[in-house]
Amino acid sequence: MADAPTDTDLTGITTVACIGAGVIGGGWAAHFLARGYRVRAWDPAPDAEAKLRRVVAGAWPALTELGLAEGASQDNLTVLPTLAGAVDGAGFVQESAPEDLDLKRTLLADIDAVTPPDVVIASSTSGFPMTDMATSAADPTRLVVGHPFNPPYLIPLVEVVGGEKSERWAVEHASAFYRHVGKSVITMDQELPGFIANRLQEALWREALHMVAEGEATVEQIDTAITDGPGLRWPVHGPCLTFHLAGGEGGMAHMLDHFGPSLEAPWTRLTAPELTTQLRDDMVDGCESEADGRSIAELVAERDRAVIAVQRAVAESRGRTDG
Repeated sequence: MADAPTDTDLTGITTVACIGAGVIGGGWAAHFLARGYRVRAWDPAPDAEAKLRRVVAGAWPALTELGLAEGASQDNLTVLPTLAGAVDGAGFVQESAPEDLDLKRTLLADIDAVTPPDVVIASSTSGFPMTDMATSAADPTRLVVGHPFNPPYLIPLVEVVGGEKSERWAVEHASAFYRHVGKSVITMDQELPGFIANRLQEALWREALHMVAEGEATVEQIDTAITDGPGLRWPVHGPCLTFHLAGGEGGMAHMLDHFGPSLEAPWTRLTAPELTTQLRDDMVDGCESEADGRSIAELVAERDRAVIAVQRAVAESRGRTDG
């Protein structure tokens, strides 16, 4: 077992290995490149390099607008033919393979076998606990979850949590590294299937599916209800602080005392509906209708511009408040 890295080791990390080059892995690669790192990537798919470079190129305009670190360049991306070659010289490893538990177990064990013991290996899993994924690794002590949100080059949140055999130093080092590269980090105190943010958005998603399945609301109505409603508040205050303000001068206490009984009202259905063919078709058709002819690329560009605008507006507002 290696000695725990120190905070000073963060500045010594110049290369990051990205294992898995899909949408999430590609987003991570773009983010690390924009922060001035060299990225060494590996993915077994025969067309992985072409897809990865397209993802990075597609993200680069947004990253340029946000501001590139000194020396940042797409030319700092190297795609290697072997896993061992990708992790060679890397100071941090980000695994972003598909959500298949057996695959994750095998891949993390393989990464562990070829990576120096003082390098932390983080998994981009969106739901598996590290305890379940690390079962085949010879040294699970430096394996942690580093769960991003799509696209990782744009959304700042990363949830970090170790497994039962993860050492605390690995969790703390991963959290520190993510902060160092500009991420907003939640270091979780314990494992939780789906982590925190996914569980919250899953509850909203299930209720949305119920409403579509029952014909109570359309896809577009549901999306508008969030984008033009509570979604505008959430970049500033999360749901808890939002309800705290809803209590007026009495805050959360008054809110709960006054509105607490409504929690027993049948407003939500938190069990998942059956994903019937009809429900699937309704969701697909609704999204196509809402897209109104815009391609995925056009929607991605539209989203990126809007998220940047929201982030800048929130930052400006906080600056005035802090001042």
